[in-house]
Amino acid sequence: MTYVIAQPCVDVKDKACVEECPVDCIYEGNRSLYIHPDECVDCGACEPVCPVEAIYYEDDVPEEWSDYYGANVHFFDTLGSPGGAAKMGLIDMDHPLIAALPPQAE
Repeated sequence: MTYVIAQPCVDVKDKACVEECPVDCIYEGNRSLYIHPDECVDCGACEPVCPVEAIYYEDDVPEEWSDYYGANVHFFDTLGSPGGAAKMGLIDMDHPLIAALPPQAE
């Protein structure tokens, strides 16, 4: 089980969750943040600090954003498990679902 970052994060990327994460498993893509499903320890520290309420436990993702579970998981298909987001910095890509979205209003 893991947490998922959904649509409200796209083009916002506040990063309060990154600062709160004790295991450094929240990675930054061009337009969104992504939680690594194998590195997340399900502590839930990220969820309450998200100012746009974009983070959900995987079983609690609202139906309209259910595709974001796959987007979070498959973002790491080519990256594997780097073992920490801080050393990666900005990753110059996004999952195709997110890359295809029109710019989100702030």
